[in-house]
Parts: sequence; C-alpha cells; structure tokens
Amino acid sequence: MSSNRLQVLENSLIKKEAELQRRFDNHFNTWKQTNGQPMNDKRGGGAFFKKIEKQNDSIRNMQASIEKTKDAIEREKGKIKNVEAVSLPIEIKKLIDEGKITQWRKFPNRFFVVGVEKARLVWLEKEKQLAHQYLNQIPNQEQYSIFRDVYNSLNRTLNKKH
Repeated sequence: MSSNRLQVLENSLIKKEAELQRRFDNHFNTWKQTNGQPMNDKRGGGAFFKKIEKQNDSIRNMQASIEKTKDAIEREKGKIKNVEAVSLPIEIKKLIDEGKITQWRKFPNRFFVVGVEKARLVWLEKEKQLAHQYLNQIPNQEQYSIFRDVYNSLNRTLNKKH
C-alpha cells in the first residue's frame, strides 16, 4: 500500500537531491575560477569568499531539507504500516475503495464519511461492532442524512455477518 503523501515526499526527495548536486557543481565551479591561486590577498577576494560562504549556507540548508524529507518519508511509511495492521471487514474496505469513507491514519480504526464534517465512524475490532463519534456535532441536516445513510447501511451489513 502507498499513499499520495508518500509519493509526493519521494518525488520531493528526488528533486531536492538533484538540486543539491547542482549546488555542489556550482560551488566547485566557483572554486575552479581561482585557477589554483590564493584569493585572500587579491582584489575582490572578500567578495569571492562571501560568495563561497553563501554557497556553503545554501548547501547546508538543502542538506537539512533533505534530512527533513527523509524523516517525513519514514514517518509516512510507519503510518501506512499502522493502517495495514488493522484488520477491517470487507464492507469497510469496499467503502474506502469506492471513496465513500476515508480512513484516518492517525487512528486507523476511525473513518470519515466524505461530505460530512466532525462525525466519524469507529470500528471496534475486539467487539466486531461499528460505532460512531461526534454525531451531535454535524453542522446541518444534509450532512446528517449522508452520515446516517452510510452508517445505517454499513451497520446492517456488518450485523448480518455476526
């Protein structure tokens, strides 16, 4: 299983690594301009060293950014493993695949009904039951109807099995 976020992070890492390589190449080309001569006693030497220091800062910042992205990729992979560890009934998986509900990766046994704010479905794995949370916080009747229909339909199907 993969997520859009993981794909975005991996693409970002590739771009950042290419940019880091470009900055290194630029940095080395700047040094080559000296033709092996010391710059500390030349006119314009100060400007040269400022340019070098700016390039060094830019390289360090890009390296830090790459590390952050790598950490984010590892966290995302951990969340995906967490989601995969939860055993869900086929009916819930089907609704996820159809895009009617979305799984909360932070709490993989909780689901949001698409088009409904606040309320969520909860799969109680040990009891093999469907529950809901924050039903009273749904802002309007239209969203309540959407949530009710999804919950009731799913609950009926799951209760037939058990």
